Amino acid sequence: MMTEKIIVKENDFLGEKYYYTKHSSGLDIYVFPKALTTSYALFGTRYGSIDNKFKLAGDDEYTVVPDGIAHFLEHKMFENENGEDTFLRYAKTGASANAYTSFNMTAYLFSCTERFYESLEILLDFVSNPYFTPETVKKEQGIIAQEIRMGEDNPGRCIIFDLLKAMYENHTIRIEIAGTVNSISKITSDILYKCYNAFYNLHNMALCVCGDVSVDKTLETADRILKAQPDFDVQSIYEPEKREVVKPYVTRKMQVAKPLFNIGIKDTDISPDPRERMKKNAVISILDDMLFGRAGEFYNELYSDGLISESFGYWSEHNKSFSFVSVSGESDNPSEVYTRFKKYIASCLEKGLSAEDFERCKRVSYAAFIKGFDSTDTIANSFLNFIFDDGDMLDFADIISAVTYNDVNETLHGMYREECFSLATIFPLD
Repeated sequence: MMTEKIIVKENDFLGEKYYYTKHSSGLDIYVFPKALTTSYALFGTRYGSIDNKFKLAGDDEYTVVPDGIAHFLEHKMFENENGEDTFLRYAKTGASANAYTSFNMTAYLFSCTERFYESLEILLDFVSNPYFTPETVKKEQGIIAQEIRMGEDNPGRCIIFDLLKAMYENHTIRIEIAGTVNSISKITSDILYKCYNAFYNLHNMALCVCGDVSVDKTLETADRILKAQPDFDVQSIYEPEKREVVKPYVTRKMQVAKPLFNIGIKDTDISPDPRERMKKNAVISILDDMLFGRAGEFYNELYSDGLISESFGYWSEHNKSFSFVSVSGESDNPSEVYTRFKKYIASCLEKGLSAEDFERCKRVSYAAFIKGFDSTDTIANSFLNFIFDDGDMLDFADIISAVTYNDVNETLHGMYREECFSLATIFPLD
């Protein structure tokens, strides 16, 4: 094993720790030992659907690539030059493998109960050895085109991207992750190699392994498979966004049994400080539970009045590139839900939030975070999300603990303004 310096990060209160090293290849490797039945590995790159305009050091101009190419590249990575399917390789070790592309990352993963290092060797090997040809690209275009058409018939998928297009004017988060049938038709093997070489440099990637795993054996596997890569600098460009949404309301009709709604709250107040972003993430999570949780006034009044069903839910994204909250569900009267939402927010702004609700929701948020350490896949996926936003998962418990009632009130007043709201709806076909 090569002699990389190993750093141990530990949170004594949580009783959790991980080992980190910058591998000689340039890859950041994190080993999170957990005495659980299933072990899990996640190999990710800081490259997602929003990265369609970029420039490498030394380039005079930005390269613009077709929408959906990060997702397309993820699909193509599972093919090998010798014709052996990567999933068949995993089948021999008994591992369950998958991959995903999000707005800001692409990740390849597997979980297993035995033969972990054999599976890890497969993971590191196929992700670091791309193979694209014009013929295989054309074949994949047909497969992904079908996937896109299926997505176009999925109301849940359509409404979230309708909402993002209503909120964002310029940012590439408004573009569907898989792209369009037209955009992927412009993808070539040469463009795929250009994107791969730009973003799959090991200095832009990270490996997180979690479970009954050894630091030494993990590094020995990396030593066998990974080759040193030169450092690099890739810059993606994201167009600036105004605070206000583009459209306050968008609607369409689809094959749905009941009207759907999705309320968006756009946020452009994003700190360049990673720790401040982690803090705001914690604050938004607590605030969302206070405003929209099932123990709260908003949900219970609307549910009692028959305006929403148990499908009601909410989620948020807050990172260095974009930030928003989504509140969604089904209702026979989405416009009334939206009216009540705005009145409720206005009342909260005027009267303030309940200190008792704050303490309760803060405890719930903290407990949910701690519970995540019972699952190797939750640890690895959450961990990599923190790392790719320049944060650290083991610091997050202390950050949640330090959130104050004033922090939540300030975020409420800063984010929840009517010019930052959009409503997307889908109604049944006539």
